[in-house]
Amino acid sequence: MLSTKTWGKAILSGLMTIFIIALITSAILSSLLKFTEIEESSIGWILITISFFALFIGGFISGRNGKEKGWLIGGATALLFTIIILLLQFLGYGRTFTMTQTMYHGGFLAVAMLGGVFGVNLASARN
Repeated sequence: MLSTKTWGKAILSGLMTIFIIALITSAILSSLLKFTEIEESSIGWILITISFFALFIGGFISGRNGKEKGWLIGGATALLFTIIILLLQFLGYGRTFTMTQTMYHGGFLAVAMLGGVFGVNLASARN
């Protein structure tokens, strides 16, 4: 059985991974938007793809570090990510999620859970 300390470390490492990927991606894409002729509307699908990739990797890292119940740890990572984003959006802009954002975050949940399962299985295959 996982201890609370193990869960916390696993989820925190996954969240940190997600936000680091988001920070790096944001820096690269904002530089491209600033210094090239690329317009924001043309990179929408790239942003969505990278977001799903970041949540998968975050779930994977959480599952690998948690070593069991990857779907649960990956899901908890995605839910905590969603809560953080919702709080930032609500407290910063006074808005809640739109239906589109809710669907994206539902997809994030599924992808992070899948990443957690892969993380647990690859971690246990190594041992």
